[in-house]
Amino acid sequence: MKILYHHRTASKDGQAVHIEEMIAALRADGHEVRVVAPTVGEEGEMGTKVNWVHRLKALLPRALYELLELAYSLLAYRNLLQAAHEFRPDFIYERYNLYLLSGALLRGKLGIPLLLEVNSPLVFERSTHSGGLALPSLARWAEGRVWRAADFVLPVTHVLAGHVRAYGVPDARIAVIPNGINLAHFADAPNQAEAKRALGLEDRLVLGFTGFVRDWHGVDRIIDWMAGPDAPAHTCLFIVGDGPVRPDLEAQAERLGLGGRVTFTGVVDRDRVPALVAAFDVALQPAVTAYASPLKLMEYLALGKAIVAPATPNLQEVLDDGRNALLFDERVPDSLPAALTRLCNDSALREALAVEARATIDRRALTWTGNAGRVAELAEQAHQRLQARGH
Repeated sequence: MKILYHHRTASKDGQAVHIEEMIAALRADGHEVRVVAPTVGEEGEMGTKVNWVHRLKALLPRALYELLELAYSLLAYRNLLQAAHEFRPDFIYERYNLYLLSGALLRGKLGIPLLLEVNSPLVFERSTHSGGLALPSLARWAEGRVWRAADFVLPVTHVLAGHVRAYGVPDARIAVIPNGINLAHFADAPNQAEAKRALGLEDRLVLGFTGFVRDWHGVDRIIDWMAGPDAPAHTCLFIVGDGPVRPDLEAQAERLGLGGRVTFTGVVDRDRVPALVAAFDVALQPAVTAYASPLKLMEYLALGKAIVAPATPNLQEVLDDGRNALLFDERVPDSLPAALTRLCNDSALREALAVEARATIDRRALTWTGNAGRVAELAEQAHQRLQARGH
């Protein structure tokens, strides 16, 4: 099929991974993809942002910035309409962003099916973070308008599907598609012994975390546990990434006498991630956004890591306690330290969880290739529905 792929993402982070991998998987399946999106640099390092966007957002009153976001939809719609006339797509695939109405407008103008990928409920998210929304009623209208206009809304978790359903989108037009993994990207990762040797961690029990560390991730709890009597003395914390709380975590480690056992790689090129994560004995997901499908989790599974994570409904869509991960109850005090103690002192459990973690990818088809196949099937269904209605 011919797919018009539209997004408004201008950062080089996990969002970019999702976009690039999905486009590549669709093309690998034989589909022709035309991308309409902002022009961004080619920086290879994950976690980098488009600084001028953030500077503009900081300088402008929030209400004006939000109106500019809405106005951008008109520019994007013009570009989409031109691309549609030239390309004659079979369907539009759009990555949802707040105030982005372009795909819905084109769907209404040309009657081309719209598949809308939703990674977060942005009205809720922006209302509770980053200073809130200046125009909440307008934002709710825009979010509901786009979600209801799509032939299929594709939330990444069933928890997120609940947010979509609350706007009146019927279950028949909601299809949950979790984030996936590109197995080829991880095929050449070294075995654990080689990865540890390359990093000088041969004698360490490596607790690992991947990503941009923020305060809410709760990595400070890992360091506190490492300083306690239940942590094996050869445990270390290896963070593949960076983040705004890095100075605080490093200071905490020094204060507790763990300065040599807590390491940050800093921002790294995406291609280096598999070889670094391969060194993990225990992969950490100490906290999670309630509706998210974390990319790091898919990487942990693909590399066959023993995972420690909270028993939240969204993670339980993929993880089974005691089978492919060790889950802890966030409501129970000291449940995370107890899980860490158990896993770090039980090598047989770590091995069993690791084997099942890797098997989960195949069992649940958690790959970008699998996701591309589902998208194509849904596009066919959307066409059939339109034909049945006489469009």
